[in-house]
Amino acid sequence: MNKHKIILTAAMLCFSYVYAQQPIFQGLVRDKDSGQQLEEVNIRYQRGLKHSHTASNGTFSVQPSTFPDTLIFSRVGYLDQHYILNRQQSSIAVVMQKNEVELNQIQVDAFNVNKTLSKVDLNRIPVNSAQDLLRKVPGLFIAQHAGGGKAEQIFLRGFDNDHGTDIAVSADGIPVNMVSHAHGQGYADLHFIIPETVKDIDFGKGAYYADKGDLNTSGYVNFNTLDHLDNNLFKVEGGSFDSWRTVAMINLLNNHQQNKYAYAAGEFNYSNGPFDVKQNFSRVNLFAKYNQWIDQKHYINLQGSIFSSGWNASGQIPERAVSQGLISRWGSIDSTEGGNTSRMNLALQYRALINDDESWESNIYFSRYKFQLFSDFTFFLKDPMYGDEIEQVDNRYLYGMENKYNRQYHFDNSQLSWTSGFGLRVDDIKDLQLNHVYQRDSLLNRLSHITGVEMNLHAYTNLDWRIGKWLINPAVRVDHLIFNMHDKLQSDPAGQDASATRISPKLNFGYTINSKAQVYLKTGMGFHSNDIRVVMAQKGNEIMPFSYGGDLGMIWKPTDNLFIQPALWGLYLQQEFVYVGDEAVVEPSGKTRRLGADLSLRYQATPWLYVDGDINYAYARAVGEPKGEDYIPLVPSLTSTGGVAVQLPWGISANLRYRYMNTKPATEDNTVQAKGYFVNDLLLNYAAGKWNFLIQAQNLFNTKWNEAQFETETRLRNEQEPVSELHFTPGTPFIIKAGLSYKF
Repeated sequence: MNKHKIILTAAMLCFSYVYAQQPIFQGLVRDKDSGQQLEEVNIRYQRGLKHSHTASNGTFSVQPSTFPDTLIFSRVGYLDQHYILNRQQSSIAVVMQKNEVELNQIQVDAFNVNKTLSKVDLNRIPVNSAQDLLRKVPGLFIAQHAGGGKAEQIFLRGFDNDHGTDIAVSADGIPVNMVSHAHGQGYADLHFIIPETVKDIDFGKGAYYADKGDLNTSGYVNFNTLDHLDNNLFKVEGGSFDSWRTVAMINLLNNHQQNKYAYAAGEFNYSNGPFDVKQNFSRVNLFAKYNQWIDQKHYINLQGSIFSSGWNASGQIPERAVSQGLISRWGSIDSTEGGNTSRMNLALQYRALINDDESWESNIYFSRYKFQLFSDFTFFLKDPMYGDEIEQVDNRYLYGMENKYNRQYHFDNSQLSWTSGFGLRVDDIKDLQLNHVYQRDSLLNRLSHITGVEMNLHAYTNLDWRIGKWLINPAVRVDHLIFNMHDKLQSDPAGQDASATRISPKLNFGYTINSKAQVYLKTGMGFHSNDIRVVMAQKGNEIMPFSYGGDLGMIWKPTDNLFIQPALWGLYLQQEFVYVGDEAVVEPSGKTRRLGADLSLRYQATPWLYVDGDINYAYARAVGEPKGEDYIPLVPSLTSTGGVAVQLPWGISANLRYRYMNTKPATEDNTVQAKGYFVNDLLLNYAAGKWNFLIQAQNLFNTKWNEAQFETETRLRNEQEPVSELHFTPGTPFIIKAGLSYKF
């Protein structure tokens, strides 16, 4: 054996010896009262900066660097538990006692801080609509402009995301966005979620996450539903404009000892709204979920939902029609706008804990989706006799799967987590139409009619390396898209196909200054796919426009009850082609650049007083356009949300909320501006035993504001020439709702 081999062998033996001197301990964390296994419990060492968290079955493994040491277990809604470690132990059993949800329970280096903070927000500021759920994401704004049944228009980080073009939305891992949708790319209708079933909200801004792919440009949002119910619930609400809502949630199986759970939930909504033409809005949601740990290593989760909705809409009305007295602020030019939509979801999730350091997870989902929307944006501009009403039809099957493998490595001074995954999404589009119609009933002309299949094959790998105070996170993702389309209005060619591949690298860093502060730098590339009709029109060229950007931010906890998160960010978006579903045309849009700053604050001054605030600034401009003509329409430069939540004795609580959006450009030269607004909501609640009574006041001060606004060229019936001006949907006036719920 030569000298180099001797040295190498000795070094390896020395390393193995040192490594062996630090034993690995396994443990389990349970709820003290129910015995339920607790996931995502944060585990910190009293000495040093190492930390870990429990797996989905409540198990964990730790490897202390020194003895003795103390482990600190923390989870929102539970009292902290301290556990003294010594070498003689073989396993660790920890029970945790439930407590009030408090901000001081969250650590700056906790597992997924944003998700944990959302739990505090949901507890302190309850929600009862899909709109409320989206507004829980700091900096995210929405606008509804079609009678309550259409997906919301989403604003985030200098993007007018339309209905979801540049934000990836999912629920329990099921994609919400619809690619190549009849109305708009990435259309994200979240109304199939019953708000009371939501456990937490996982979100991230930017495109820095390897497991998020298509449409993850400005950010992503994933809603996670409850695995079990602590109580059965029945709720009924009623209020202004013939508004009614009922919710029922029933436990079907709740066996903590065998870790088996099942429940069902249902929701019904009805409202006529403030408009002159009654909205006749109705929505029915049904949801059921079953999950169990088959044994200590294997978990299965099966869920299904059915959603159906129908409505009338006022549409966007021209300012001149209101100022001339042709219609009221709550009137409409075309009283037959509206639509109906439905969706059925089935999903199966399987987890396998191979050993203490390895796990596997598979998700399979299926959706049946239908959509029909009647809109009139230009009135009599194109057809002076019958008007310009259009019908958009979407009929498809959506199915796919996601698979993920995770491996943990423990070293003396560092920890490494390796995650790799692959998946498939298939949109089997049976019918995609754009039609010119008269008052919903008469078909005047088919403008577009296709069928097609869009397939997304993807894979990623991700490393989380924690060494000392550093977190280093390199990752890469590959997406391969395949498009097949048949144009029913063209006989030659009968079918068209195209494909493209996008590689998206990511590199993120984190540095824990101390137990009170952490700084991070996130960088990465993302993309959004284009509509299948754009893909064919462009002959497969430039069909996956990419973005790249970075975040420099900080998570700071100067006191136990104060969280401050500032961030500076920038994002560049490549040339893209946009399919305008309302007109069946392709519009080119150039390169864009966005710069901004976010500031998020959470402050629990006392156990009964909770204050939150988010302020977001964005500078968004088109690249290469003349100065003064480079504005990006409908993008606000300044937004802010926040409020005060008070929990008083005797079961009384109050929440006062605000949301602010500044005036924003409606055209590229900023000569037409969409008006900003400042709106307040108030929620009062009284709990007495199993009963709960609430009063909700929306737009508390009856502010006159415009929710959705567009600069559009239109012509009214008696006008000789078209007029280009601002069109709007009025924001909700003062609305009062009252509700009564019973838990049993």
